[in-house]
Amino acid sequence: MIELNADIGEGYDDAGLMPYLSRVSIACGGHAGDVASMTAALRLAAEYGVMVGAHPSYPDRANFGRQPWLASREAIAVWITRQIEALSEQADRLGLRLVHVKPHGALYNVAAFDLDVAEAIAGAVAGFDPSMLLVGLSGSRLVEAGQAAGLGVLNEAFADRCYQANGQLVSRETVGALLKDPIMAARQARALARGEPVVTLRGESLRIPADTLCLHSDTPHAVEIAQAIHAVLNRG
Repeated sequence: MIELNADIGEGYDDAGLMPYLSRVSIACGGHAGDVASMTAALRLAAEYGVMVGAHPSYPDRANFGRQPWLASREAIAVWITRQIEALSEQADRLGLRLVHVKPHGALYNVAAFDLDVAEAIAGAVAGFDPSMLLVGLSGSRLVEAGQAAGLGVLNEAFADRCYQANGQLVSRETVGALLKDPIMAARQARALARGEPVVTLRGESLRIPADTLCLHSDTPHAVEIAQAIHAVLNRG
């Protein structure tokens, strides 16, 4: 069965999601997160036996990391490294190990098509711990850069987001970008898990290879969506 992951530590109902997840990416100071929230998220994941990883972003709390920044490769690498270090420090105190890194928001989306940004992220992860997995949008430049840096990668697809025909996510600013209906999200998750095509926002048919499926803790009805996805995935 394909795994289900979520981005947590962002001030939403993490406890409600946790029974349905295999992997979580924890906000670590860029767009959200501090010592208290990171520790709470790590403890919760440990309680449920869920794998943990870092969710670094542009250092932009005002916009929740969802606005692209112009920055050098060196600056991006520093931001990534510092945020991984911040979460790793708290994980070490609890006897936990980070197993992956997944960029957040605009950084994730820019890295999907901008090879310079993707390589900066991949290099930072490889420099911190080359055994960590890099999670990126399925078939993206970030996945490509991770493989080139010698990292294991996870091609990620989204249960709660609509796609464009080119495989990019529809902007959150667009009507219909979020799948808020648990039935619709579960239907898309099942198709992705089976390797079947999903329907883009404009009605095209699109196949998206996926190693892991994501839902967002800040999507309306996230817990109900997680329950519905978990149910359909367990039915096969």
